[in-house]
Amino acid sequence: MIRNILVVGCGVMGRTWLKAITENPRVKLAGVVDVRLEAAQSAAKDFGLAPGQAFTDLRQAITAVRPDFICDITIPEAHCPSTVTALKMGVPVLGEKPLAASMAQARTMLKAADQTKILYAVSQSRRYNPNHRTIADLVRTGAIGRPTTINCDFYIGAHFGGFRDTMESPLILDMAIHHFDLCRMITAADPVAVYAHEFNPAGSWYQGKVAASVIFEMSDGLVFTYRGSWCAEGCHTSWNGDWRVIGDRGTLLMAGDKAPLGRRVKAGGKPGFHAELEDIPVTVAPLKDNEIRGALQEFLDAFDGGPKPQGEVHDNIKSLAMVFAAIASARAGRRIPVKC
Repeated sequence: MIRNILVVGCGVMGRTWLKAITENPRVKLAGVVDVRLEAAQSAAKDFGLAPGQAFTDLRQAITAVRPDFICDITIPEAHCPSTVTALKMGVPVLGEKPLAASMAQARTMLKAADQTKILYAVSQSRRYNPNHRTIADLVRTGAIGRPTTINCDFYIGAHFGGFRDTMESPLILDMAIHHFDLCRMITAADPVAVYAHEFNPAGSWYQGKVAASVIFEMSDGLVFTYRGSWCAEGCHTSWNGDWRVIGDRGTLLMAGDKAPLGRRVKAGGKPGFHAELEDIPVTVAPLKDNEIRGALQEFLDAFDGGPKPQGEVHDNIKSLAMVFAAIASARAGRRIPVKC
């Protein structure tokens, strides 16, 4: 069954979603919404819609086109009003990350989903990556035994210009949610508490604190350490970060966007100062749909009786909580609990 979609937000990311939507045979673009009329009209023209299918008011657009669901690709500050409006009008929502611009807004959105019993999910595009899916499957199937430790390093010298240069916490607020959410995907663990230190290194071209060292206590005793910077010149990591996952029987590595690899204690191996090890067999299976296309397909599958999307609001709010707890910890200078 072909589903009608209304896209809200026609900026750069909105247009990325519009391209993915118009290339998907399971959906039909029914309209676009943007607070800037010229942006909505331009997107409508570029993606094959009539002028009357471009709107500046979400309520009016929903009433006019009666979409099966909306894609909310607005700025974070607009996610809450857009999502709550759609849910209260009976329309499911697939939104962009982050879920909201604050935990208070996130809880309002979760409450609206509970009250209306309408599906709301957030696209965390890095979950739909073959390497990430592979390392998560290896961990969950016991390839390294019980996971105890997970580390992520992220170092990029990013000269964005614009709003990120003046943000108070650009790295944690604008980027780290990808890595925090990947930690949860890989380990299936949830955050318990955090201690974070933010700083702005010498030579930084940012006004805010663009580097951080963060330690999360996760469920089941797992510890997640995150080290990152957006003003690290030279020897960059991947944008996905470089990862080490340690279990009680072995270790997995994932770095530079290369396939994961690992070593573990060999069953029946010879005793010694170092345990006898063996390579962990790794096969990276391609995904039919990567990144936001994967999120869209998973959301559509939910319409057809499939399981809830990975980014369903009750789960995704945990990743958002990690972001705001880390910022709060850095500003308070102490360990704090992570609360959803």
